[in-house]
Amino acid sequence: MRVVAVTEFGGPEVLKVVDLPTPQAGPGQVRVRVKAAGVQPFDVAVRQGWLPAGATADLPRVPGNEFSGVVDQVGPGVDGVAVGDEVLGFSLLNCYAEYVVVPAENVTAKPENMPWEVAGGFTAGTQTAYIALRQLGVGQGDTVLVHAAAGAVGTAAVQLARLWGATTVIGTARRENHDYLRALGAVPVVYGEGLLDRVRELAPGRVDLVLDGAGGDALDVSLSLVPGERIITLVEHDKAESLGVQLTKGVRLASRLAELAELYAKGELTFPVRVTYPLDRAADAHREVEGRHGQGKVVLVTG
Repeated sequence: MRVVAVTEFGGPEVLKVVDLPTPQAGPGQVRVRVKAAGVQPFDVAVRQGWLPAGATADLPRVPGNEFSGVVDQVGPGVDGVAVGDEVLGFSLLNCYAEYVVVPAENVTAKPENMPWEVAGGFTAGTQTAYIALRQLGVGQGDTVLVHAAAGAVGTAAVQLARLWGATTVIGTARRENHDYLRALGAVPVVYGEGLLDRVRELAPGRVDLVLDGAGGDALDVSLSLVPGERIITLVEHDKAESLGVQLTKGVRLASRLAELAELYAKGELTFPVRVTYPLDRAADAHREVEGRHGQGKVVLVTG
């Protein structure tokens, strides 16, 4: 099968299309013919040499931890998943490929009205937002500040916070993304100098909770608004403990993914795809993600 692999660590140019043996489904596993795979900062870190906990240090290393596709092989002991099922799901690595093998409990049914490219990039952003907001305890009447609100996680977080009762969601983004945020239900505010004053003007009462997807000055502003325990940062992992800021603690679950997919199917959660690339342009997809300023998700499609 064709995969995009890292054979040496470095910039986007190290991503190469290579042939590897097609994997076989073992006990409790399913094999999925991949239609699309999401691209995210996690993958960039893998390309640069970071080794996720639980992964082997072998090269070549195939990035990608979310996918959509069609089940084409079912291993012994699997119930509830059959050959031909259209699914979306997750894996620690190995999703930039024509086939991926995962535990059967890592997949859930793809809604009929969800395009393949949306399904391929749906898992990481929506589950991260879900885990973070539940951990923060978002609820009725809250004012929530979401940094990097136009990205994949931010897009989901804005909508979920509103669905779960937040009265106001303030989203930081570049000015060209403000109409997009308004359409999602957020009150947009531009990054940069004076951000603290602008947020206070939009939330004269108080900000209750913060989801930080930007780091740097955005996190400093957040700490001027709320105590650290009311903030989750998705980017400043090294600073979180010293600042008293939270990191996400949950793990991905197919049951949660099914709940989120149902919200999409009912039209209660939108999840735009910014751009798609074929496998052989994975390097361009990584450059797009590293720009960190666009709306929605970047996705690879296998053809």
